[in-house]
Amino acid sequence: MAIDIRLGALLGPVVDGAARNTLAEQARRYVGEGFTSLWAAQAIGRGIMVADPFLALAVAATVTDGVEIGSAIIQAPLYAPLDFAHRVLTLHQICGDRLSLGVGAGSNAKDYGAFGRDPDNRFRALPEAVASLRDVYRTGSTPNGVLSPWPALSKPPRIFHGTWGKGVETAARDYDGWIASGHYKTVDEVSEAAARYRAAGGGRAIVSTLILDGNTDLGEFRSRLVRYADAGFDDAVVMIAPDGPSAAEVRALIG
Repeated sequence: MAIDIRLGALLGPVVDGAARNTLAEQARRYVGEGFTSLWAAQAIGRGIMVADPFLALAVAATVTDGVEIGSAIIQAPLYAPLDFAHRVLTLHQICGDRLSLGVGAGSNAKDYGAFGRDPDNRFRALPEAVASLRDVYRTGSTPNGVLSPWPALSKPPRIFHGTWGKGVETAARDYDGWIASGHYKTVDEVSEAAARYRAAGGGRAIVSTLILDGNTDLGEFRSRLVRYADAGFDDAVVMIAPDGPSAAEVRALIG
């Protein structure tokens, strides 16, 4: 029986120089197997090489057609407001209406250290960054300068909030959707948060960062996907490790 959930994929690290591992080839492969969305995460200064999400998504958009392109997530407080808006507007020009912008405050101080930013300010800075971005789309300017959007960009992309705790209700109230990381949370924890999100009137719900490696039991993972769907999630976004199952094997799980 098919599972009523859409399947997306996070673009993973390029672990060697082989063509099959480039970001472009990953994007093509996932789309070829029937994944409906491609995503990029953000991590810097943690001792691992994760591609810049704006660049990774630009590559994915350029080599594919007809699939959603999204960030899961970009830590908006890392950037100055005008810089953040400029990057989003540029990516939006490349992706068109395929773009979904997942933003969050983040949880790792190393990311903020790499940017020379104060992590203690991130929860206040996030809504300010989103408000500034929306202002740029509406008026073309911020307090720090003018950045008029291209005429083709009449409104912001879909903006999703990557968050937990009290932020779940904020996502339902102030954003177009919610991105829940399933990496460190149990299915029960994720499902409980989804119930709160729906009770608050939330729309689209995405569970992301579901890491599949060489130790993954695909039968057990399929059972998890069923539970995510039953909890009301519209999308599940996987990250397949180099030693993990193939894209075709994962796509086959939802029927």
